[in-house]
Order: sequence, then C-alpha cells, then structure tokens
Amino acid sequence: MRKTLLISLSTLMMLTFATAAMAADGTGLSTGFGIAVLGMALGIGLAAAGCGFAQGTAVKAACEGIARNPDASGKISSTLILGLAFIESLAIYALLVDLILIFIKI
Repeated sequence: MRKTLLISLSTLMMLTFATAAMAADGTGLSTGFGIAVLGMALGIGLAAAGCGFAQGTAVKAACEGIARNPDASGKISSTLILGLAFIESLAIYALLVDLILIFIKI
C-alpha cells in the first residue's frame, strides 16, 4: 500500500511540474518562461531532496548492519557505495533533464 501511494504521488508531482516546465512559449523572458524556470527549479529541488533522503536511509542501514555484524563490513561497504552511486545518478539525470529543458526554451 505504501509503495503504491508513493508511486502515485511521485507520478502526480512529476506530471504537475512537467506541465509547469513546458508552459514557456519560447519567446524569451516572458511569464511562461518564468513559470518554466520555477517548475524546473522545483523539479531538481525535489529530486535532490529525494536522493538525499534515500542516501541518508542507506547510510543508516549500512551503519546498523556493520554494528550488528562487523565481519561483513567489507561486503556492506561495497554494496553501500554502489547503491549510493545509483542514487546519486538519479539526481544527475534530473539535473540534465532540467538543463536540456532550459536550453531548449532559450
């Protein structure tokens, strides 16, 4: 239930901010362009916040795992680093999409 709710809310927010990002008419610094920049800023802000929350949760779980079983610290650390790289790539993808949208609109 929680996973379905999270997916539904994230899809709704993505559609809301994508609409704001695409509202620019491409004629320079008009009102539509300001709305587009606002939508892009909110989009990357939410992506960064989500990735930060996920990274904090992952580090917390890794620290608890190492505290419970210090012998497995090597495997836990390597899995943690790989997972953090994947999580960080999501924020980078969101940034790239926002940059592409900004340069298309200008």
